[in-house]
Amino acid sequence: MRHGHFLKLLLAGALALPVLAGVARANPVILFDLQSGKILEHQDAFKRWYPASLSKLMTAYVTFRAIVAGEVQLDSPIKVTKHSAVEPPSKMGFKPGSVMRLDNALKMMLVKSANDIAMAVGENIGGSQAAFADRMNAEAARLGMTGTHFVNPNGLFSPDQYTTARDLALLVTAIRSEFPQYAPWFSIEGLAVGKKAIPNYNLLIGRYPGADGMKTGFVCSSGFNMIGSATRNGRTLVAVVLGEKSAVSRAETVAKLLDQGFDTPATGSATLAALPSYGDTLSPNDLHDEICKKKPKAEQSEAAPAVAAKDAPKSPYQVKLAHPTLVAVGLGGATGPTPKAMLDQSGQEYADVPLPSWRPDIPAPTGAEPAASGTAAVAVQGDQPVKAAN
Repeated sequence: MRHGHFLKLLLAGALALPVLAGVARANPVILFDLQSGKILEHQDAFKRWYPASLSKLMTAYVTFRAIVAGEVQLDSPIKVTKHSAVEPPSKMGFKPGSVMRLDNALKMMLVKSANDIAMAVGENIGGSQAAFADRMNAEAARLGMTGTHFVNPNGLFSPDQYTTARDLALLVTAIRSEFPQYAPWFSIEGLAVGKKAIPNYNLLIGRYPGADGMKTGFVCSSGFNMIGSATRNGRTLVAVVLGEKSAVSRAETVAKLLDQGFDTPATGSATLAALPSYGDTLSPNDLHDEICKKKPKAEQSEAAPAVAAKDAPKSPYQVKLAHPTLVAVGLGGATGPTPKAMLDQSGQEYADVPLPSWRPDIPAPTGAEPAASGTAAVAVQGDQPVKAAN
């Protein structure tokens, strides 16, 4: 038994080494071939990490599954609730009661990484934040994402919302293989909301040859996360990078991984499904102090700084696109059926009303105090406030 246990540990240690030659990395990464699932490189692939806005990929996946189940349609109305409207930036800033088509909401969520829209999608599809999180976790379990747990649809920090690089690779595989019709949404260069242009936070889109997805994420505790995909000569590679130190460095790291991958044939590699768990899978890695106590406010954002740091050449992924292709989105046009989760047994839509509270001039009886709603003041995290797009 001891000999077998030693061999198991030795195998796990060998698998933890990068497959591709390169500089040793200090954060979780995984690079894989989308079609075959073969892994070209990985490090700390099972390390627990805060997903930040990469959570929105699961929000999209749950929504795609809800469409297939007939619960909602692409032209169904998504209403901005009072709860979703007060989510911190990045956000669209639409007022409570504003209504948009589901497909427009998803594009805003994926390109702008809008936290208010992601919450609205979750509440409209699931009926509540908690109910939608339950569905996120159910899908994660079904996909074999054993190191993942969700509590909200937008990725704003919670110590109970975590994932791993390997789990995110499984999610990406499910999205791209089950729902290829939505693949173009992950490579949109920018959105047009009225006269306002909103660029994609994924700096590879429009800049890296063949880039076609997928999502970025940032909160102080996670650092800068990114999932980048690219297709060349019919071969699609995906790189998951967690915990980078800036919006530019995460793009550069993903690009280097993809470059290495396209130069390496995926033969005889381990697969996502067969990769055994290794390393510390329970202790979260919190970068809050390193990222948000040492960096200026301007760099604590999903958006890349407009100018390069002193004594550093401007990255090719920092150059503004000359003529980005913009996709128009906005409010209105929602002529489809109301999401089933928003209807009562009689088919009437639930009212979005606040919880009642006791009159302040009369002492509240025992037990009348309202329960905590989960919307207490949230410390600034993720994107810095930006001008609303309404």
